[in-house]
Amino acid sequence: MEKQRYFIELAYDGTAYHGWQRQPQSITVQEVIEEGLSKMLRTKIYVTGAGRTDTGVHATQMFAHFDFDEPIDEIQLTYRLNRWFPKDISVFEIRKVTEKAHARFHATHRSYEYRFNLRPDPFKNRSSYILYRIPDIERMQAAADILLQYKDFECFSRTNTEVKTYLCDVSEARFETQGFELVFHVTANRFLRNMVRAIVGTLLQVGYGKLDIEDMHRIIASKDRGEAGASAQAQGLYLTKVRYPQEIWNNE
Repeated sequence: MEKQRYFIELAYDGTAYHGWQRQPQSITVQEVIEEGLSKMLRTKIYVTGAGRTDTGVHATQMFAHFDFDEPIDEIQLTYRLNRWFPKDISVFEIRKVTEKAHARFHATHRSYEYRFNLRPDPFKNRSSYILYRIPDIERMQAAADILLQYKDFECFSRTNTEVKTYLCDVSEARFETQGFELVFHVTANRFLRNMVRAIVGTLLQVGYGKLDIEDMHRIIASKDRGEAGASAQAQGLYLTKVRYPQEIWNNE
């Protein structure tokens, strides 16, 4: 029987993990997922994720794909995995997809949220960035609007990273206040390594008056990571949505 491809939809609290991608001497989300699937399916399973979240970064929606050469009871496997996984990883659904569907390359849009808390909160200190001084949010939004005017974001990319292009199509960059929580929503067709945290760190400098709003033009045009602000803390960043074309889903 030919191998069948499946997508697994999951979420995780990244606090205890050294990011998504498997590493030799550090525990990662990918490693836990692969170990769980391998145990339940009684053969070595490898997964390919929709992206590579960094150490301490969370996901409220992540997809990965894997192949298996026997029929799977997707509902039963989801149940068994959730009983086996630690409580900071949850599986929402396992779904059959077309043979060449790819969790990373077929994703058309990805959305992130960066969550700030505007006052100290013992229940959110590990899952958001606590702001002890409230920045000027209107200035930050004006600077964020400038992102939609550009495509090349090399200035916000981690240095020494192997990418063929720094071009990203950013379609959303907005702040939203929810009680004492401030959320930055950003959506693009792709993101560079460390890009969202670098953007947020730069926007904070605008909000605190250390940079002018118009400095965003200069920073982006420079293509120099050293011109942008320091990266914001990982704990406030969440991958929240990954979108795919309808034709990848196997609707048999």
